[in-house]
Amino acid sequence: QVQLVESGGGLVQAGGSMRLSCTTSGRAFSRLTMGWFRQAPGKEREFVAAIGWSGSYTRNADSVKGRFTISRDNAKNTVYLQMNSLKPEDTAVYYCAGDPKYALLMSEDEYAYWGQGTQVTVSS
Repeated sequence: QVQLVESGGGLVQAGGSMRLSCTTSGRAFSRLTMGWFRQAPGKEREFVAAIGWSGSYTRNADSVKGRFTISRDNAKNTVYLQMNSLKPEDTAVYYCAGDPKYALLMSEDEYAYWGQGTQVTVSS
């Protein structure tokens, strides 16, 4: 059983920064592709960023390029999402996801494991 637990959400003003963390247990973290997704009220869940096993390869959604950075620390079984220059449209529940497939996965259907989500609210 793989467990993913997100933390770091909350309320921030537009233009501010926030870092989300996701810690996993139950499976070798270094052999999981990790991703971040988000779901705004009334909208479908969307891809934000993904990172490969070693952290050498990442992929971001166009909407967050240049503002968000995904990273991982395999020694701490943790993946991070550093969010800068936040906008009100970034307001959403952010989900951490993991899967053992060796690829940068952008579809939520590809991920086997999910966290419970953490709320990020950006005020204008």
